[in-house]
Amino acid sequence: MKKWLRRIRAAVTTGLLWAVPWAVVAVLIGMVVDPDGSMDEMWWVIGAYPGFLGGVLFSIVLAVAERRRNLSELSVRRFGAWGAVAGLAIGVLPFMLGTPSAHIDVARLATVVIVSFTLMSAASAAGSLALARKADKRKMLDAGGDACDARLGDG
Repeated sequence: MKKWLRRIRAAVTTGLLWAVPWAVVAVLIGMVVDPDGSMDEMWWVIGAYPGFLGGVLFSIVLAVAERRRNLSELSVRRFGAWGAVAGLAIGVLPFMLGTPSAHIDVARLATVVIVSFTLMSAASAAGSLALARKADKRKMLDAGGDACDARLGDG
């Protein structure tokens, strides 16, 4: 039971860590798309929700796919690829669940959303690995080089 709680906490933490930069990017996009603030969109929410969901999904995918490996054994490229998989899934989801509108070009919108979510997820995953390695290095320095070597599936 304790192992599952640790995994859930790790997935939620990753989701929260991803939600912050996604929200910032969405606000910046909102400043370009709607500079005068005439739209009723809360741009930070538009970025934070898919960022959180992408971070949680990435954690699940990574825990399942790389459960036998340590962080030191994974490359940034591989981490980014798993992030891209999560972003692709998150980008496709609204178009599978929603109903198309007659007054917008759904194909163009889908392309923009899916590509941007995939790229943001890959970048977020690479950033997550950089943060994790930095934290692991700090933990090793604090422990005198005697830090534990946890597997990814353990949270």
